[in-house]
Amino acid sequence: MKRALCYLTAIIFTFLSICPYPRPVQAKPKKAAEFDESQLYARAAVLMDADSGRVLVQKDAGRPMPMASTTKIMTCILTLEHAQTEDLVDVSAYAAKMPEVKLHIMEGERYKLIDLLHSLMLESHNDAAVAIAEHVGGSVEGFAQMMNEKAKSIGCMDTYFITPNGLDASEQVTEPDGTTGTKVHSTTARDLAAIMSYCITKSPKKDEFLKITRTQSHTFQNYEQANDGSATPGGRSFTCVNHNAFLHMMDGALSGKTGFTGNAGYCYVGALKSKGRTFVIALLACGWPNNKTYKWKDARKLFTYGMEHYEQKDITNYDYTPNPVPVENGAGKDRLLKTKMQLPLTVEQHEQKLLLSDADSVQVRAELPKLLQAPVKKGAKVGSLNYYINGELAAQMPVRAARNIEKRSLRWYFMLVLSRYFYPYF
Repeated sequence: MKRALCYLTAIIFTFLSICPYPRPVQAKPKKAAEFDESQLYARAAVLMDADSGRVLVQKDAGRPMPMASTTKIMTCILTLEHAQTEDLVDVSAYAAKMPEVKLHIMEGERYKLIDLLHSLMLESHNDAAVAIAEHVGGSVEGFAQMMNEKAKSIGCMDTYFITPNGLDASEQVTEPDGTTGTKVHSTTARDLAAIMSYCITKSPKKDEFLKITRTQSHTFQNYEQANDGSATPGGRSFTCVNHNAFLHMMDGALSGKTGFTGNAGYCYVGALKSKGRTFVIALLACGWPNNKTYKWKDARKLFTYGMEHYEQKDITNYDYTPNPVPVENGAGKDRLLKTKMQLPLTVEQHEQKLLLSDADSVQVRAELPKLLQAPVKKGAKVGSLNYYINGELAAQMPVRAARNIEKRSLRWYFMLVLSRYFYPYF
């Protein structure tokens, strides 16, 4: 009996060892793999966290290149910030003769600025862009100067605007040192993404910008000037339809602008919002005819990668008390002639959420002086707490003095002498 039982047990174990059986499978969170930039069609590209301006993915992001009609996002936001949308715009002969793509406005006609902005952003009309520029800047050259000043003010130092519509252009420029050279209408993928981020998150006219760029269609008419100088409705009417197809390709698509010229190729700048995160992409030289759909494929890849791998996290979510800093020539209340006093510090800490992946590392370093000179006022900034992501500075928190330290005065020295020699127990 025992022998038979042993045989039976051996048979059961052998059967179990050779026959498959179901095992519980645990789902693992997707780890952030480094994005393979070679899978992009665009020659230059960026995926950016619109709220912080941090670049999450880049491909040749700092290379200046023509950007075609993506230029018009700057034309639009600059106009919204410097003019009234109900203004009437007079069409010049120069604006009317712009090449296709165009609204076919005529010299001497008048249009409301808000209508031309829809023409600019929905259909990418080149004649509307010039009419807008002449109205706001006095001339195309004047408006281009405003565009370049605005670009620099938001940190886009590798961008140079010549036209308000993005048509290929170059010009001779004299530098401050007296040298001359040729500059091309161009930007970088990083700068273009930063301009779009500004348009949708930081500009005081961001809501108006989004409303225009998300409009599906817009119908309007021209105006004529009556003998008494008033404007009356003209006899022409127009309907503009939004050509940003990406608005319907992915959930959360927020805004965008396409572009194409012979030098620039197909370009695109766009934004997408998902679960409180706002991503911006910029694509330059993303194919030439017949590769019109390459930009949509690249857009999907970048936005999908961002949504799958990045979450908002507070990088300042921990307690930190910096060590005191010595202060020289401080007037201590203990009347002791110490050469240095210790100044306690506080950190002006506030929530700082950034998009992080599980592959990102956060480092924190305090940047404080080795020595301060009295007087020091309570609340004065004496340094900063710096937060780095993968070695790049991402945020700073002020470090401030926790109390006052007065400078030694003649009265302080007089009281010191009294306490030392006349009033030992002073």
